[in-house]
Formats: sequence, C-alpha cells, structure tokens
Amino acid sequence: MQTTIAITAGSMLLSLLILIAGQNDWFQLTQLATKVMTEIDFEDFLLQGILAFLLFGGGLGIKLPNLKDQKWEITVLALGATLFSTFFIGFGLYGFCFVIGIKFDLIYCLLFGALISPTDPIAVLAIVKKLHAPKRISTQIEGESLFNDGFGLVIFITLFSIAFGTELPNASTVALLFLQETGGGILYGLVLGIFFHSLISATDDSTMALLFTTAIPTAGYALAEVLEVSGPLAMVVSGIMVGNWTRERGFTKESEYHLDHFWELVDEFLNSILFLLIGMSMLLFQFHKEDFVLMAFSIPLVLVARYLSVKLAYQGFERYRSYNPWSIKILTWGGLRGGLAMAMALSIPSGIWVIEEKLIDVKEIILVMTYSVVVFSILIQGSTITPLIERAKQAEKD
Repeated sequence: MQTTIAITAGSMLLSLLILIAGQNDWFQLTQLATKVMTEIDFEDFLLQGILAFLLFGGGLGIKLPNLKDQKWEITVLALGATLFSTFFIGFGLYGFCFVIGIKFDLIYCLLFGALISPTDPIAVLAIVKKLHAPKRISTQIEGESLFNDGFGLVIFITLFSIAFGTELPNASTVALLFLQETGGGILYGLVLGIFFHSLISATDDSTMALLFTTAIPTAGYALAEVLEVSGPLAMVVSGIMVGNWTRERGFTKESEYHLDHFWELVDEFLNSILFLLIGMSMLLFQFHKEDFVLMAFSIPLVLVARYLSVKLAYQGFERYRSYNPWSIKILTWGGLRGGLAMAMALSIPSGIWVIEEKLIDVKEIILVMTYSVVVFSILIQGSTITPLIERAKQAEKD
C-alpha cells in the first residue's frame, strides 16, 4: 500500500474510533481531538505553508524533454478539461438538487465544480508518480496536475466573487486576473529560476547550494504573494528549471546527490502530515441525511465529468498522433483530488443557509461533498490504479 493511502486510511479509522468511543463512553477524546483539529487552520497551513515546498519538489522531478513533447496535450487538459468539468459538475449538481428538493443555487454548484475539477498535484505526485507509468501518460498526468491550478484558481475566484462579493466581475476583469495570475506566475517563476541558477552555479559548497533551493519555496513564494501573481505556478516553473537546467550545469555531483535525497525527505514528511490531516478532518463535520445523499452523488458525477473532459480532449489529440490505449482510463482514474480542494472548500464563508431548520449551510454541503471525493480518490482510485498502469506498460511492450 502506498504510504499516503495508508496514512489517510489510518487517520480516518482513528477518527472513527474516537467518535464511536465517545458515543459509547469507552473513553472521551472526541472533544479534545475536535478542538485540536478546529484550531489548525488547514487552509492557511496548506496554501501559505507546505504547498510551495510540495510543488517545487514536484517540479524538480519533471523532465523538460518529456514536457516539451507533451506541451499541447498538457495545455488542453489543464485549461479546456478543467473548464468543461467545472460546468458539467455545476449543472449536473444543480439538476440533481432540484430533483431531490434541495434549494442549492446554481452559483454554489458551479463553485463546487470549480474547486473539485483541477487534479491535485500533491495527491497525483504522491501516488501515481511512484508507479512508473509509461512516459507519455506519466508526463500528461503530472504536467496537467502541476499547471491546472492557476487556471482553476481563476475560475474559483471569479465564481467566489459572484457568489459572495458585492461587485460582479466582467470579462475584462476575469481576463486581467487570468493574465496576472497565470502569465505573471510563469514569468516570475522563470526569473526566480534564473536568479537561483546563477547563485547555485557560483558555489561548490553542496550545503550552500541546498540552502539556496530552500529559499525558493520560502522567500520566493512570499514575494509572489506580494507581487499578486500565482505562487504555485512560479514554484512549478522554478522547480522545473532547477531540476533540469541547474542540475545539468550548476550542481556538483555531491550537490546533486544531496538535492535528490533532501527533497525526497521533505516531500515524504510534508505529504505524511497533509494526508494525516485530511483523514482526521472527519472530526470537523456534522453529517446530516442530506449530506450523505449529496456525497454519494458527487463521486460518480466528478468521475463522469473527468472521463468526458479527457475523452473529448483525446478525440482531438488522436488526429495528430497515436497514444497508449489505456491513456484515457488512466488519466480518468488517476485524476486525483486532495488537500487543495479541501483548502478551497474551507475558504467558503459559513452561515448562508440552505436548510435553516437543520442548520445546513452552503459551506457544509460543499465541504462534505469535497471530502467524499477527496477520500474516494485517494483511497479507492489511488489504491486500484496499479493494474491499469501495469496493463499500459504491457501495451507499450506489445
């Protein structure tokens, strides 16, 4: 079992044990555990804390020649597939809520679609990357997950402004936001990569070179927030530059050895904490009957949206080159969701009631649906994708 899957499953079982023990008066840890989880600002911990390290570390492992070979596929999947999925999920959820009699406004349904559609680079890199899928499939799924955050974030911020803001954004505002976040993030990442490449190349001290790499996801990410450009995209771009350009021309053999082992350790450690918190997040929820119905519906809805978005993209791709016959299935089943979706769901304000007599608000509904999709993707999809990848490897040999 993959480490991240085991940690998530174990923390969920621990949460369940605490809840059952509290209800049966075996031992009382429910209030203490819930208090601890409530005091952890999950959104801030991820978006302003460990995300930069995980994305930069992910970028270090991307091979630039593979990325160039799949640049159009990654662009279409990161932009077009995310947009299609957002609206398919939004309208599908709105129609289902109308049928079962829950008055859940369309804008909130689209908001859920926006936060759940981008594949999560942390979950993908933690689980899929280690299975050594065929090169093109691996590059597509890793590249899409690393680059679709910027576009997905623009959609989410736009819909968030419509849902909770006082002024409606227009087309020019959205276009400017996209250009600033995405274009600015990529450009800033290039500048950051060049600057630290020159610093690393100027030293033969492996310890100093390693310290320079840690400055990128710390000071570099903080400056991106000040400049109001996409920090996540900047980390990915600078990570790819350091992992390819600087690795070949700037690092000594000793520095390269320490680089790989240090960032592998950072990645494993931070992923373990993140997936532990995802599993323990069960303690934060007050589940209602309506929540369980929407949770059960959201999982197949997201999977169908993912399949259709990938299938439509591949209908265009296959006109120009041939692909592994298992590509669509692996990209669909390997499109994992994780902490980023949870962080965006937690940013939704409380107190906008959907069913007031039961104290069910918009945030609760979106949060439990997000949690169900995230847990399903990590535990079920992550643990069952290995046979698909093995068949894809066999198809490559044949």
